[in-house]
Amino acid sequence: MSPRALWTSALLAFAALSGCSGGGLLPGGPHSMPPDRLSALVRGASSTNAVDPKLVFAMIDAESHGDPSAVSRVGAQGLMQLMPDTSALYGVVNPFDPYQNVDGGTRYLHDLLRRYRGNVRLAVAAYNAGPGAVDAARGIPHYAETRAYVDRVVAGLR
Repeated sequence: MSPRALWTSALLAFAALSGCSGGGLLPGGPHSMPPDRLSALVRGASSTNAVDPKLVFAMIDAESHGDPSAVSRVGAQGLMQLMPDTSALYGVVNPFDPYQNVDGGTRYLHDLLRRYRGNVRLAVAAYNAGPGAVDAARGIPHYAETRAYVDRVVAGLR
C-alpha cells in the first residue's frame, strides 16, 4: 500500500470513528461551524475569487452541511469536500482548515464557472462529477447522484 493510500485510509478511519461524514449531519450539529464565522469566511473567499456567495453557501450546505471535518465515502474533505488531487492543485495543505478549504473550493469553482462560460449548472456538475465527465456528456452527466446534486445546489440559490 502506498504512503498516500495508507494516509487516506487512516484519515477515513479516524473520521468514521469520530462520527464525521459528508452527509447526515444537521446544520448547527456538533461539528458545524458557528454561522457568523462561516458567513465571514464565505463572503471573504467569494469576494476574493469572484464567486457568488449564495452559490458557495449552497455548495457547502450540499457538500458538508457546514462541517469542516467532513469526509465523504470517496475521500473528499472539509467544508467544500475537496478531493486530495484538487486540494494539491489549488495549494490547500490542510483541507480541514476552513479558510484553506473554502478558499481552494471557491478558486476551483471560479475556474469551473469560467470554463463553462458562467453556466452554473455545468460548473456545479463538474464540481461533483469532474470536468471530464461533463465534457464527455456535453452537459450534465446522466449520473443520478450528480443530477440530484445539481438540483439541490441550484435550489439552494433561491
